[in-house]
Amino acid sequence: MKKVNPKEDTYIDSLLRPSSWKDYIGQEKIKKNLALILSAAKKRKESSDHLLFYGPAGLGKTTLAILAAKEMGAELKTTTGPALKRTGDLAAIISSLEEGDILFVDEAHHINRSVEEMLYPALESRQLHLVVGKGLGSRMMTLDLPAFTLIAATTRVNLLSSPLRSRFGAIFKLDYYNLEDIMEIIGRSAGILGVKLNTEAAMAIAKASRFTPRIANRLLKRSRDFIEVNNRKIVDEETAMETLDFLEIDTLGLEQHERHLLETLIKKFGNRPVGINNMTAALGEEKGVIEEVYEPYLIKLGLLQRTQSGRIATEKAYIHLGLK
Repeated sequence: MKKVNPKEDTYIDSLLRPSSWKDYIGQEKIKKNLALILSAAKKRKESSDHLLFYGPAGLGKTTLAILAAKEMGAELKTTTGPALKRTGDLAAIISSLEEGDILFVDEAHHINRSVEEMLYPALESRQLHLVVGKGLGSRMMTLDLPAFTLIAATTRVNLLSSPLRSRFGAIFKLDYYNLEDIMEIIGRSAGILGVKLNTEAAMAIAKASRFTPRIANRLLKRSRDFIEVNNRKIVDEETAMETLDFLEIDTLGLEQHERHLLETLIKKFGNRPVGINNMTAALGEEKGVIEEVYEPYLIKLGLLQRTQSGRIATEKAYIHLGLK
């Protein structure tokens, strides 16, 4: 399989991103509620309420922000939580906003607490309080801000402080997509990329996509690489399965490290309840990686259970791994 150029891959990702509401497949309830909020704000000729999107990575939070800006006819300015380390970072961005602009902050749970406190009056009263100077000679300066909308996105809504969450006019949770929506997304992306694929291949990719558009598109791109290198004309089911095998992804979308976790529970611990500290030692991974990266999808599929005593693999995990 050919080596993937990161810049080319990023360009393709932007090409596959929906550019209109009709192209945005799935999350119907969120789209309806968002349309109501934006339409009402446009009718009043005001900026929209501040919005918060949360949910697993790759479900379309950034795309929703882009489409909201288009709907409002507003300029979208983008930053990330890790980039807002100092109050000066926030001041530089907010002071450059103009009337009606939308500020999109991705990974908002990484915003520094001192920066977050500075954000409160900006969101509530459209004022920016700056401390000029140091020590006894310092003084407070207040800048009036134009009407703007903050759209924040996070994969860890529990890490946002309660005062910050309460300042959003609407909070939307993005959930995993259903199989039909994922297959429709794959079909749309294949058309854009000029890739021929049959229904069986689309189904195989969709089932391995973890019900996440970003992963579905990534698997489709790798399938395209596979047929180009092997001089094939179409992505059929066999090609899709060969691509998944090459990437060490199984039919449920599990990667090697997730299968290893289940096998460790079953083979090493006899599937007795295992605490997180024992899991970190057995897998050689940090607690946060296991709890936040490995386990959520396994739990969603019903392959893993968290009990009061610890983690255990389910009967479904035995069947999937082909173990007695």
